Amino acid sequence: MQEKKFVLVKAKPLISIITLNWNETETTCQFLESTRKLLYKNYEVLVCDMGSASDPTMHIIAGNYPNTRILKADRHSHEHGVNWAIRQAKGDFILLINNHTELADNTLDDLLSPFLTDNILGVTCPKIRSYHKKNEIQYAGYNALNKLTGTKSIIGHKKQDKGQYDTPYYTHGAYSGAMMMKKNVIEQAGMLPPNFFIYFDDHDVSARILKTGYKILYQPKAVVYNKKTALPSEKSAINVYYNTRNRIFFMRKNSSRLHFFAFLFFFLFFSIPAATFKFLLKRQFSHLQSFFKGIWWNVKMKTTI
Repeated sequence: MQEKKFVLVKAKPLISIITLNWNETETTCQFLESTRKLLYKNYEVLVCDMGSASDPTMHIIAGNYPNTRILKADRHSHEHGVNWAIRQAKGDFILLINNHTELADNTLDDLLSPFLTDNILGVTCPKIRSYHKKNEIQYAGYNALNKLTGTKSIIGHKKQDKGQYDTPYYTHGAYSGAMMMKKNVIEQAGMLPPNFFIYFDDHDVSARILKTGYKILYQPKAVVYNKKTALPSEKSAINVYYNTRNRIFFMRKNSSRLHFFAFLFFFLFFSIPAATFKFLLKRQFSHLQSFFKGIWWNVKMKTTI
């Protein structure tokens, strides 16, 4: 029997809000503006700059944003920027949040409150709505992994918010662009995976958190507004590369042998012919090349670390 995990919570724990900045100082400052109205006051904000062409330090300091620290990631380090920032965080709880979002005034309170009564809760995720279409949902949890195709689908994506997702429930995956966790949960489950980029990082960290015995809760009372889509576009060849590469890599890391062979059969006999036909039909030869490069990366990669 799997050992139960218990999360003990202080009355007013410090929450470390972590966001990354890379050549988007204005966008980051707009995010920081939204933190001014937060009702929960025991927080710090860590802005981790990933080597922007123009140093954002003075611009952010001039904004006089409350409880904000600026971190400069070592561009020569191979550690994931978020992981590096987590190690600098002082909080008992970590809120990972994209800089192209804005928070509602009660976001911290509502993400934190479920931890007070749920002893096996490891992560809470807000309802994510479009910033530009305020009533359009971008995330209301994840459906279970399709073990044949190796993908998860987002619940409620692009649907109008009519209150149909206003009940909290355990979900199969967290959205890494807006998730709160107790710091020791991520330390036990492991940091964000270093070999993922753009795609499947949240799938991977969610799988590891769930394997430790913790639960992931979708908390609709907490709302975050996202200025970009929750699903990255596959219009560019580089995105095709990372989607293909990481999809296979995720299944290698997180599937049983039986499930991986079922996925591999589907990928070889359905995904490859379908993608090849699509890219040739559209004359997207660079996309086709990137697709096979993503496959070849997994052939060369001997380990799943």
